[in-house]
Amino acid sequence: MMRQMRENTKWIMMVTAIAFVGLMVFEWGMDITGQSGGGVGEIGKVNGAPVTYDRYQATQRNLSDQLQATQTEPLTSQQYRDLEQAAWDEVVNQILIEEELGRRGIVVTDDEVRQAARFSPPPELRQNPLFMVDGAFNLQAYQSFLATSADEALLFQLEAYYRDVIPRGKLMRQVTSGIFPSDAELWSHYQDANEMVTIRYVALDPATRIPDAQVEISIDELEDYYDAHRSDFQIPARAQIRAVLLSKTPTPADTAAALTLAQDIRQEIQDGADFGEVASRESTDAASAAQGGDLGTFARGQMVPAFDSVVFNARIGRTSEPIQTRFGFHIVEVMSRSGDTAQARHILVPIERTTDSELDLLGMADSLEALGEASGLDEAAGILGLEVATQELSEMFPFLAGAGQIGEGSDWVFRESAPGETSPVFETTQAFYSLEVVESEPAGYMSLQRATPSIEQLLRMEKKTARVTELGAALVDRARAEGTLDAIAGEEEEIEVRDAGPFSRVDFVPGLGRNNSAIGIAFGLDGGEISGVVSANRNVFIIQVVERTPADSTQWEEGRLAQRLQLANAVRQQRLQVWVMALRGIADIVDRREEVLRPSGQQQPGTSLPPVF
Repeated sequence: MMRQMRENTKWIMMVTAIAFVGLMVFEWGMDITGQSGGGVGEIGKVNGAPVTYDRYQATQRNLSDQLQATQTEPLTSQQYRDLEQAAWDEVVNQILIEEELGRRGIVVTDDEVRQAARFSPPPELRQNPLFMVDGAFNLQAYQSFLATSADEALLFQLEAYYRDVIPRGKLMRQVTSGIFPSDAELWSHYQDANEMVTIRYVALDPATRIPDAQVEISIDELEDYYDAHRSDFQIPARAQIRAVLLSKTPTPADTAAALTLAQDIRQEIQDGADFGEVASRESTDAASAAQGGDLGTFARGQMVPAFDSVVFNARIGRTSEPIQTRFGFHIVEVMSRSGDTAQARHILVPIERTTDSELDLLGMADSLEALGEASGLDEAAGILGLEVATQELSEMFPFLAGAGQIGEGSDWVFRESAPGETSPVFETTQAFYSLEVVESEPAGYMSLQRATPSIEQLLRMEKKTARVTELGAALVDRARAEGTLDAIAGEEEEIEVRDAGPFSRVDFVPGLGRNNSAIGIAFGLDGGEISGVVSANRNVFIIQVVERTPADSTQWEEGRLAQRLQLANAVRQQRLQVWVMALRGIADIVDRREEVLRPSGQQQPGTSLPPVF
């Protein structure tokens, strides 16, 4: 039993800590192996407290394990780079929280540990099969295990867990104390989402109603606006770059290999193997594989066209030839069919790089880096038969066609490189890539000359809106006099009355938008009432309410307790985020990672190419 326990409770090798960032709880791993950081000791300080390399490395390793568990592909160098910063931020937060625990004198007693261990098992243990009875956690089974089967090592780990978590829970309650949404707040939130209104409206679009030629913008107006809004014209650093990419997209040979595998699987079934057993073993569609490939009953047109065509034309009970969709190759068997519905099962073989193809790609990336470092990007690309593409890169939005977001490459371009230099090979989920900087331009401000077109557009729209608002006032008077918007509709005025709703205050309304003055005005009018002129979303509206449906107070009463808990939790998370940011804002944080871990321009392992290199 203890062997099963050890296999199913990997959590006991780490200490869970409440971090108060985003969600209220996350975990960081403690390095219990005793492995050192290769002689690296302190990599920074937080209010004088050392940030050790061992702690930073353990946290990074734990975050890496968590991220890797969410994806099948190995982590990319960009993800490793992001994890470095995430680990640093997490360790800093933990030290600040530990400091705050000491400052507030928050401790945990032996009795609190005993009570928590008996009645509040960690979340991971609640999912352990050893303590499940009829699919649910059984507290008695857990308590019996603690009393009779648990060894000293497990009890020690449990005690460490509770001595870490309980004080942090106390701190969380102190920081978030007093959060109790009133009934008035709850009703207001409920009302926003459940009170409905149906309206008619006209839109007097200033952009089309007033010709550009009728609006003049002077040079003085341009200069005044530019001076008053200069911060709006701040531009990020930019660079002209040349790039070589190695796409991770499967090759034609990979597609052929997937087809061969699918054909072999079909032949196995043709030779007598059970379709369900083969599907459970081979299909990468995890949901259906667990059911022997069964997709249940579905309607015509519900699946992708190629799949749908086979299902509604193939012979029932016969295993199909592999068919290709964007998901891969499918081996299909129609189990039953009636009219426009069918029940079928399938085996999915994805089109992905084979092991040999993956090794070839990694070898090519390795060669690109070595040749680029020795001879430059052009010669490296020429030797390897690769194309060199040129594009402009913005520090604010570092996107490279074919590779996606390249934060790691952007850091190199704007912080480490000089024109003519060739980068190491970086990696995203889409591609490996290497860069060369042609020229770069630091961050600054757009000149008045360059900003003039956008300023003219803004000022012109303001003047058009003002003029349409004046015209709209006369239309409002006419509509109110007749009691209907139809009084101002017609070809002469080129005005169309449109319908909208029912919608709530938090809905997006086509033609009107979301959370703007037009939506607010709609809920401020009585039935049949016509609004004044309303400006929203660079448009001008006149609104008439057709019907209002109030929120159901009886239904609100029934769900009020659950709503209070949900809203209180949201407010707590927001307060915790603000609290942690405030702690960081006043803390003396010294980050020496660049100095200690990457001396003399060296890179930390794992920040350019994957560990295979």
